[in-house]
Amino acid sequence: MSAGGESIAENLERITERIHHATRRSGRRADEITLVGVSKTFPAESVSAAYAAGVRHFGENRVQEWEKKEPLVRGLGGTWHLIGHLQSNKAARATRFFDTVDSLDSVALARKLENALAGFGERVNAKRMRVLIEVRVAGEDTKSGASESEVVPIAKNILGLAHLDLRGLMCIPPYFDDAKDARPFFSKLRELRDDLAKRIGRDLPVLSMGMSHDFEVAIEEGATEVRVGTALFGMRSVPTTKGAA
Repeated sequence: MSAGGESIAENLERITERIHHATRRSGRRADEITLVGVSKTFPAESVSAAYAAGVRHFGENRVQEWEKKEPLVRGLGGTWHLIGHLQSNKAARATRFFDTVDSLDSVALARKLENALAGFGERVNAKRMRVLIEVRVAGEDTKSGASESEVVPIAKNILGLAHLDLRGLMCIPPYFDDAKDARPFFSKLRELRDDLAKRIGRDLPVLSMGMSHDFEVAIEEGATEVRVGTALFGMRSVPTTKGAA
């Protein structure tokens, strides 16, 4: 069930405190961490309440769900992240409704996004869309994302596309009852990012990893963005697929 406005504000205070503790333990600053409130399945009212409480970044899983909610929160000025698997046939729609695609997982999808952005003409010509490459750090075939061996080819292709701005990597590790068990997967994504940055000769500052139950461990391993849903908005009333917990 979605949390009310007051509860969302209270939840945000608790999350902020957890972020501060995690950054202090790892010798980092809390302002280095971007909180992405995962609003998938929650109504527009919850997005507005979270924005009023101070959240500025929001993550959605499905283009069609966000198309329905977006007109209701258009005036907020938030940054809208697509964090779920994006089908190629919805790429053009995604470029119209999202500021960043955090789940890019193939050269084909990158080219679909590029073609859609280029086709908009001067209206969006000055804007490049931020993208992150999603990586299957556990090699799970049931999850979307690029394999480790695909990351470099995808990145090199993105660098040749005028309208995409590659900023880093994203992952969704397996769920563990003990969040510390996810540490090797977060560490692996950081190492992949560092190696990729050297290979392509450019800075990749973003590591999107960590969800409601394990984001402190992710921060300790270098996360710059954490995707938090239930800890912020409350329990969902419908099953979720991927993106955040």
